[in-house]
Amino acid sequence: MKKNTKKSNQIFIVGIDEVGRGALAGPLVLGAAAGYLNDQNINFLKGIKDSKHLTFKQRVEWYNKLIYSDLQLYTVSISNKFIDQCGIAQSLKEGVRRLLNKIQFEPDLVLLDGGLRAPQKYFQQTIIHGDEKNPFIAAASIYAKVRRDFYMMRLDKNFNYYFKDHKGYGTRKHYEMIKKNGLSPKHRKSFLKKLH
Repeated sequence: MKKNTKKSNQIFIVGIDEVGRGALAGPLVLGAAAGYLNDQNINFLKGIKDSKHLTFKQRVEWYNKLIYSDLQLYTVSISNKFIDQCGIAQSLKEGVRRLLNKIQFEPDLVLLDGGLRAPQKYFQQTIIHGDEKNPFIAAASIYAKVRRDFYMMRLDKNFNYYFKDHKGYGTRKHYEMIKKNGLSPKHRKSFLKKLH
């Protein structure tokens, strides 16, 4: 991770988003893109889009740009076991907390997508559809999405559920493979109570 010196005359922003909230298997992944609100970062992020509006190839292209940019990038993964034990709401809360603990500098402003919340000590703003409206949140969305997709593609080599295609979401093919093979150690049992 890049080592920067915090500049007292610039606002240090963290954008946060999550991916995998509704998946039937695999982790919940929260991503953060942190950086200064300056012309360099604003120009770099110009044209960035929410990960859901990009193809896999476009997301990977942006991912490769992001990792060589001046932004600080972080992810936290919340396992399917934690989700089953604590529920998705607590998992999201815990994920944001862990994510902010990893960030090098104390942020001046935390921007969060949708219903996400940071601990009260942070100056924060939640933006509905923030991944479409704010470039820092969009960058966090892309970074988290690609990291999670790569993880699910690696899982596909060990489990016969076509994870590389559906990334753990509830597609018809995924349900067919669950009926055929049962649940794997990576499935969220609390999401599939009728199937076990």
